[in-house]
Amino acid sequence: MYFILAIIFIILFSVYILNLPVFGRLPKGERLKSIISLPNYKNGAVENQSPTPALPEDVSYLMVIKEMIKGNAASTPKSTIPHEIPDFKSSEKLKITWFGHSTYLIQVDGINILVDPVFSKRTSPFQFLGTINFPGTDFLNLEDLPDLDIILITHDHYDHLDYNSILKLKDKTAQFVTSLGVGSHLEHWGIPSNQITELAWGEEISPLVNISFTAAPARHFSGRRFKRNQTVWSSFILKTKNNNIYLGGDSGYDEHFKGIGETYGPFDLAILECGQYNKMWPLIHMFPEEVVQAGIDLKAKTLLPVHWGKFKLALHDWDEPIKRLTKRAEELHFPIITPKIGETFTLEENQPSSQWWINL
Repeated sequence: MYFILAIIFIILFSVYILNLPVFGRLPKGERLKSIISLPNYKNGAVENQSPTPALPEDVSYLMVIKEMIKGNAASTPKSTIPHEIPDFKSSEKLKITWFGHSTYLIQVDGINILVDPVFSKRTSPFQFLGTINFPGTDFLNLEDLPDLDIILITHDHYDHLDYNSILKLKDKTAQFVTSLGVGSHLEHWGIPSNQITELAWGEEISPLVNISFTAAPARHFSGRRFKRNQTVWSSFILKTKNNNIYLGGDSGYDEHFKGIGETYGPFDLAILECGQYNKMWPLIHMFPEEVVQAGIDLKAKTLLPVHWGKFKLALHDWDEPIKRLTKRAEELHFPIITPKIGETFTLEENQPSSQWWINL
């Protein structure tokens, strides 16, 4: 009897936990029909263009867990990460402020666009679980951000779609642009459907004058619960009056970069993930050398590496991604931009290149 009661309790408690708002809501109705009709929706899930197993055949989840438990003392900086005070004044020229990991503000043509806002201390459904952000990176009061014309969300992972940040920002944001299916989470969190635009790969939206977004493939996965790939993950092409920018989201290296470069390039800037990689999951994140090659494939004039510098989500040294990327970029004479967290730069006038991570 006690055993049966314990099982019932566990089941009910699990149902309660998974129905907490932070987990979002799976697509249903017309949104689900749109996802099912996608050419890359097969066997009950969205698929990548190339076969992309989460782990190689010779790697098990037990191996991953053991390595995670073993850890790496150098995966967290010993010193405080330096930051700059951002400049949020409205701008006609392309101006960018990076807040660490994959969160950055684009200001151009008088428009404010915030990408993948994650300002919580942990990239976790619960703020008492998981590794905390690096010291020095939690410096911004969200009230100090300017009013936002658009929040762009590439996919629904916790380190790109943060429940608490969305709740704090939704009342100062006019529109949300995201991948197909992710709007289900946003609506569940109280954002009106008429403020949400969802795109499948190849679809384009022009929400404001002189601004357009086109969703493009990425090699990754999605999901906030146990079942993966029920929503789309994307990269995005942002076209402004004078600029063509590639917003990479998360992606492993693949042929899609060349295809996007041929179809939508050349790009004035490619913003690409660089970090949280490992040989145990080589297909869903890029190694730093692959990031540089992706920038070349995209026909980008310069590269801004993100997805590093704020959270420990893999086993490499905290600064290994930028060190390896910088080395490869120098070998190939490929321009890169390396701002401090919080540092605002303009693409036309000042492109930071200091190696500020040295000796931290």
